[in-house]
Amino acid sequence: MPTFLTSPGGLPADSPGAPRNVVLVGLSGAGKSDAGRAVAEALNRGFLDFDDEIERRVGMAIPAYFAERGEGAFRQQEKELSTECMELAGMILAPGAGWIAGVGLLDLLRPPAQVIYLKVRPETAVRRMGEARIVRPLLSRGGNPTTTLESMLREREPLYQKADVSVNTEMYDLQRLVARLKDVITG
Repeated sequence: MPTFLTSPGGLPADSPGAPRNVVLVGLSGAGKSDAGRAVAEALNRGFLDFDDEIERRVGMAIPAYFAERGEGAFRQQEKELSTECMELAGMILAPGAGWIAGVGLLDLLRPPAQVIYLKVRPETAVRRMGEARIVRPLLSRGGNPTTTLESMLREREPLYQKADVSVNTEMYDLQRLVARLKDVITG
């Protein structure tokens, strides 16, 4: 069974009565990491931020890994991590924004995982990320970050719409978003 050093572990996937994994998808700045971590704590579940775990495994920050090895190597890390998550249950998972576009990744985890799309407008996402956006490899290439996110959203929206549930994160502060996610997950 996989062990993630950046997160408390989940239960074996074949554990009787184990809750299913929850996968949070959406653009960068949608709240996957912050809300995911908070809802996992509120539900007493393990939380796995894919970027944090990948950084630990490769021994470098994601922007440096992108620069040195390329996006393809990063996407391979996401695939390996997704495959490991198939063996677990009861986790709240926060893959990167582009994870959803990885061929077959959604199918690796669902079913049984529940997929929740955290919806956000690109301009709101950029505002939320603030200066942190400069360390996002696909947003740090220059140009207008809002325009870049708009393009990413046009490309990924049909994939995000495959989620089981969509939650508009702009309607909630973090505390209310966590409450809403708890309702969706346990409801």
